[in-house]
Amino acid sequence: MHAYRSHTCADLSLENKGDDVRLSGWVHRVRDHGGVLFLDLRDHYGITQVICDPDSPAFAEMEKVRAEWCVRIDGTVKARDESLVNPKLPTGAIEVYARDIEVLGSAAELPLQVFGDQEYPEETRLRYRYLDLRREKMQKNMTLRSDVVTSIRKRMWDQNFREFQTPIITASSPEGARDFLVPSRLHPGKFYALPQAPQQFKQLLMVSGFDKYFQIAPCFRDEDPRADRSPTDFYQLDMEMSFVTQQDVFDTIQPVIAGVFEEFGGGKKVDQTWEQISYKDAALWYGSDKPDLRNPIKMQVVSDHFRDSGFAIFAKLLEQDGTEIRAIPAPTGGSRKFCDRMNAFAQKEGLPGMGYIFWRDQGNGMEAAGPLAKNIGPERTEAIRQQLGLEVGDAAFFLGGKPKSFEAVAGRARNVIGEELNLTDKDRFAFAWIVDFPIYEKDEETGKIDFEHNPFSMPQGGMEALQGDPLEVLGYQYDLACNGYELVSGAIRNHKPEIMFKAFEIAGYGEDEVRKRFGGMVNAFQYGAPPHGGCAAGIDRIVMLLAEEANIREVILFPMNQRAEDLMMDAPSEPTSDQLMELGLRVIPQE
Repeated sequence: MHAYRSHTCADLSLENKGDDVRLSGWVHRVRDHGGVLFLDLRDHYGITQVICDPDSPAFAEMEKVRAEWCVRIDGTVKARDESLVNPKLPTGAIEVYARDIEVLGSAAELPLQVFGDQEYPEETRLRYRYLDLRREKMQKNMTLRSDVVTSIRKRMWDQNFREFQTPIITASSPEGARDFLVPSRLHPGKFYALPQAPQQFKQLLMVSGFDKYFQIAPCFRDEDPRADRSPTDFYQLDMEMSFVTQQDVFDTIQPVIAGVFEEFGGGKKVDQTWEQISYKDAALWYGSDKPDLRNPIKMQVVSDHFRDSGFAIFAKLLEQDGTEIRAIPAPTGGSRKFCDRMNAFAQKEGLPGMGYIFWRDQGNGMEAAGPLAKNIGPERTEAIRQQLGLEVGDAAFFLGGKPKSFEAVAGRARNVIGEELNLTDKDRFAFAWIVDFPIYEKDEETGKIDFEHNPFSMPQGGMEALQGDPLEVLGYQYDLACNGYELVSGAIRNHKPEIMFKAFEIAGYGEDEVRKRFGGMVNAFQYGAPPHGGCAAGIDRIVMLLAEEANIREVILFPMNQRAEDLMMDAPSEPTSDQLMELGLRVIPQE
């Protein structure tokens, strides 16, 4: 017999009745039923019940073991009494009568319990992550992650992509976040960087003629943590293709993403038609470039109904350039209690409040209620109701100003309204491509033009588009939104040096600086670069959605905490003086 096990803790059934077996695993829990010991033995695959009475030679040793001890047990498979069968366990029809036990690893007093659903502070869970990962939910999450990655790889290979590995130590390249820098011992005073993404390398692979590339790529960004973002590193499905249009990229990645969600989505509906929404419309309708389309609410501009109206706040606001009033329809939200609740939400978000109108039945007809309705009168109120398609029992909420100042709050309010009124379909994965991103933005204070999004995107219209108003230039750039999260981001690349130089010139970067910062790519584009494009999908975020987790740390094996610290490995740590000397570095103490 094998030194440690003949079967896993999920293998045994009534077919094994009478067999002598050997199992190894962790003691999930021990119960003493009047001198008879029941021990649940757990491994990665499942749980088997072990029974031991005073007649067994293993009884004395069995009495000593405690939760999470790692043990080996030899015994005989027996059928459970019919009344004691546990249909929830694959091994629930049998138990193993123990004849011998060996302690492979005893456990000290546990800082957190593996058995049960107790909640522990995140600091405790991350410091003792190896114990946290033994819990059933975490085992399921990490197994799901592995299975998702395997499925993605297979789906990419099935579309004739090849997997290539790009460098981890490279040059610093701005991708929208801070680099992690690595000092060079051989070149004192110079630094490598960990790649924020394999962006330049995958484009160079297209110039090298490989046509279809993908990689499950580690990416490193020194970012502030969020619930849906790791502060240090993450993994993405990175892909690139030559001789393709934007639609070709969509048609390639959609069956991969949809297939994974169908395979692992637990039976939830997966949208088959993925709408394409312009960045401008997404901001207007949803207040976000990653809208949750499970919520049917669409915001609308209603400025004309408030212009020169009796509601002075909005009327005066609209006298300023670039301002507008937007309405958030709230079907079934027509009660003062709900309106007051949303007004309190707006105040928590830092606004003085949120205007509202709700429509109620007065017996002899419909009546519009609320402070706004009184101020603007029945004619304007009725025009708003008709524009928004609302009825008795419905409401609408209003925000005004320059769109960028209130869009994000309006988007969050839309989400809350959808949740509170049960309008959001929780049993669905809703996808949409967000397209037509603006390439440039203007700083309101300095008037300086800079890149708003990916500087490597091909402008729609090419060089000709760059001759006009920079703020009107759109890029062949796109994101895929799912249930309020950005899952995929990509672009058709700017592969022509003359267009690239002009695009950077508009943002204030001269040709010399572009050559210095992106020399490898610019030089390569002078030797017959093909049109190419691609995208990257966040593995962590995909698994987070599939596992129905609200925090990305629940699907990462060994994540950092909110302060970008690894409590288990004590990182970041202070280097030794010898290490600093070898690298020619000196640490300046922070005041």
